Amino acid sequence: MSDTLATAVGILAKALREDEGFYYSYQANIAVAFQDEFARSPLKYKNRSEVHRISNEAAKNFLNNLINYRG
Repeated sequence: MSDTLATAVGILAKALREDEGFYYSYQANIAVAFQDEFARSPLKYKNRSEVHRISNEAAKNFLNNLINYRG
């Protein structure tokens, strides 16, 4: 990873750790993207509330990994 990219990711991770609203906006956008893609899929194994729960957990897991949060 270049120094510029590492710096940028570090700034993003710090902002996500420190600003709950900013973190939530990323979580929501990632989750909705997952939900939209799931809705386009012909395979429907889960009900809507399960897709919502799973997509939000997936978004939080992604973000926690991105910012190296182990809480």
